[in-house]
Amino acid sequence: MQGAQRNSLRLLQWMMAASLALPIALFAIASAISYNSTRDTADREIERTLDVAHEHALKVFETIDRSLAEINEVVRGLGDDVIRAREPALHRRLKRLADSLPQLKSAWIFDADGKALVNSLASPPPELGFADRDYFYAHVDQSIGTFIGAPLMPRAPYQGARFFGVSRRRDSDDGRFIGVIQASVLPEYFESFYARIGSEPGSFFAMGRTDGVVLAHFPRLDGDLRLDPGGPVGREIAAHPTHGLMTIFWPSDGIERRVGYRRIAEYPIYVSAGLETSAIRARWFATMGQHLVFGIPATALLFLLLAFAFRRTQHLQAEAAKRREAEEALRHSQRLEALGQLTGGVAHDFNNLLTVIRASVDLLNRPQLTEERRQRYMTAIADAVARAARLTSQLLAFARRQTLKPEVLDVGERLQSLHDMLATLLGPAIEIAMRLPAEPCLVNADASQFETALINMATNARDAMQGKGRISFEVEVATTVPDTLAPVPGGHGRASDGFVSVAVSDTGIGIPAARLGRIFEPFFTTKQVGHGTGLGLSQVFGFARQSGGEVTVESEVGQGSTFTLYLPRVPADQLPQQQAPNTAPAMPGSGMSVLVVEDNIELANFAADGLTELGYSITLADNATDALAEIVVDTDRFDVVFSDVVMPGMTGLELARAIRDRGIGVPVVLTTGYSEALSQEGSLGLDLVQKPYSIEELSQVLHRAARLRRVRDGAAE
Repeated sequence: MQGAQRNSLRLLQWMMAASLALPIALFAIASAISYNSTRDTADREIERTLDVAHEHALKVFETIDRSLAEINEVVRGLGDDVIRAREPALHRRLKRLADSLPQLKSAWIFDADGKALVNSLASPPPELGFADRDYFYAHVDQSIGTFIGAPLMPRAPYQGARFFGVSRRRDSDDGRFIGVIQASVLPEYFESFYARIGSEPGSFFAMGRTDGVVLAHFPRLDGDLRLDPGGPVGREIAAHPTHGLMTIFWPSDGIERRVGYRRIAEYPIYVSAGLETSAIRARWFATMGQHLVFGIPATALLFLLLAFAFRRTQHLQAEAAKRREAEEALRHSQRLEALGQLTGGVAHDFNNLLTVIRASVDLLNRPQLTEERRQRYMTAIADAVARAARLTSQLLAFARRQTLKPEVLDVGERLQSLHDMLATLLGPAIEIAMRLPAEPCLVNADASQFETALINMATNARDAMQGKGRISFEVEVATTVPDTLAPVPGGHGRASDGFVSVAVSDTGIGIPAARLGRIFEPFFTTKQVGHGTGLGLSQVFGFARQSGGEVTVESEVGQGSTFTLYLPRVPADQLPQQQAPNTAPAMPGSGMSVLVVEDNIELANFAADGLTELGYSITLADNATDALAEIVVDTDRFDVVFSDVVMPGMTGLELARAIRDRGIGVPVVLTTGYSEALSQEGSLGLDLVQKPYSIEELSQVLHRAARLRRVRDGAAE
C-alpha cells in the first residue's frame, strides 16, 4: 500500500512538472500546425479567387474575339472606298458594340496604311495615322491571329483612360494585308472587377502578357510595369508555364506575396491572384492569440484533467481489451461457420460424383455386360472425373493456389470466339450483345481460366434473369479499377499499362445490398438446391486476383447487375500466341527411360503401368531424396524425370533445382493438383502436367521434354 502511495506521489510530481512543460510543447506544435493550416487555407482561397479571375478574363477576351470576328465578317470583301462610303452606318454599329461591352473603350477599322476608316468614337474619323501602334504593325508582315498590345495613352484629339489593343489582321481574298480591326480594352475594367472580388486585406491581382508586360494591376500603380522574364517571377513561370503558386517579392512594390498564376487558354496572357504574406501571418497571429486566451486557464486545470484522463484511459483500455476478445471470438465463430459451409459444400458435390463413379464400377463388374453399356459406364466415370477436376479447379481458383499457364491473348478476339458457345449455353430466349474494341486488347492470362470466368459470369447472369432477357458483353481499356458499390477488399487498383475490362451486364432481378459482400464466397448461392454449387463467382474472384486483376460488381434490385473483370493490360506490340488444342494420341515410349517420383504408391503404379504398356522403361522412387541419389549415380541413365510437386521432405521443385544446380541435363516434368509454391513462384520454366491427367497427355509431355533435350544436346555438339 505504501509503495503504491509513493508511486502515486511521484506520479503527481511528474505531472506537476509536466503541467508547465507540456502546454509549452503543445503550444509550439499547435503553432506549427496552425501556421501550415493557415497557409493551406490561404492557398485554397488564392486558387478559388484565381479561378474567378481566370474565368472572367477568358470570357472577356473570347467576347472581344467574337466581336472582332463579327466586324471582320461585316467588312470582308469590301474595299476601302466602300467602307468609307458606308462609314456612318459602320460607325453606329461600332458604337453600339462599344457601348454594349463595358470592357471596351472603342472599336476601329484601319486601312493598310494605318489610317482609321471607321471608329466608334467619331464620325467621320480624323485623318490620323496609327501605323506606329503595336496593335497595327504586328499584323503587317504576317498573320498572327489575335494580338494583344501593351498599355497605351490615347492619341490627340482623342482623350480618356489608358487602354491596350486587341486586334486582328484584315486580309483580301488573295491573302494580302489590307488593314487591321482593333478593339481598345480598358485596364481599369479589370482593376475594378479585382477590387470587387479582392475584399480580403492584402489581396492582389495582376494580368500581363507572356513577355512580362503588365496590362492590369490591383492595387493600382502609376505608370507602365514590365516584369523581367529572367527575374524570379519569369523563372518560376518558365519552369511551370501553365499554372503555379509561388511566394515572392513582387517587383512592382517589393511586397512579399503568395501568388498563384494561370495562363488564359490559347491567349498569351496570364492572370495572377494572391495575398500578402503579412496578411497571412496576421491571420495566424489572430488564431494563436485565441489559443493563448484559452491556454492559460487550461494550464491551471491540467493537473486534474491529466489525472482524470489517465484513469479514464485505464478504464477505456480495459473495455477495449474486452471488446477485442469478444470480436476475436466472433471472428473465430464466423471462420468456423464458413469452414463448415465450405466443407459441407465440397462433401455434397464430391459425394454425388463418387456415387456416379461407384455405381458405374459396380455395373462394370456385372457379367455378360454389353459393349454399349460398358462404354456408357466408362463414359460416366470419365465425365464424373472431369466434373471433379473442374470442382477442384474452381476451389483452387478461389484460394488463388491453382497453377496458371498464362499466355498473351486478345480479349476481344477470345470473347468473339465464345459467342456461339455462349448462345448455346444461355439459350434462345436470351439476347447476346457484344461491344468489342477495334484495336487489340491484350492481356497475359490463363486462357482456359479466362474462358471459364466468362462462362461463369454469363451463367450467373442467365440465372439472375431466369433464362430470359438481354446480356451485354463490353470490352474496353481502363487506366485503373474504379470505386464501385461492392469492390472486393484488398484488390489491385493500378497497373503499369492499365487494365482491360470485360463487363457482363444483365437485365435480371439485381442483388440486394445486404448480399453484395458475400456473393464471391465459395458455396454461397441464392439458387435452389440442385441448381448450382455457388463456386462460379468465387472462381472469377480467384482467377482475377491471381492474375493481378480485380472483379467488381454494381447492382440495383430490379435493374440488373454488371460484373466487371479487370485484367492487367500488356503492350500492344506483344501479339497473342496461338496454341493448337492438344488432341494427339498417346506417344509410344520406344524404350525411353523415365524416373517416376511419386509418394502416393497407387498413383505411381498407375503412371508406371500405363507408361510401361506404351513401351517406356520405368523406375519408381517414392521420395525426391532417393530420386536425386539415383540420378547422381548415373546421370545418363534416365531420359526424363517425372515428379510430383508436393511430397514429404524435398519437394518436386526442390528436386528440379538440385538437378539443375548440379549441371545434370536430364529434363524434369512436374505434376500437381495443388501447390502453393507453384502458384506463388511459378514452375521455373519446366513442363507441368495438371492432376488428374491421362496417360495420353503424360506421354506427349514426356516425349516433348525428351525431344527438346536431344535438340539442345545436338546443338551443343
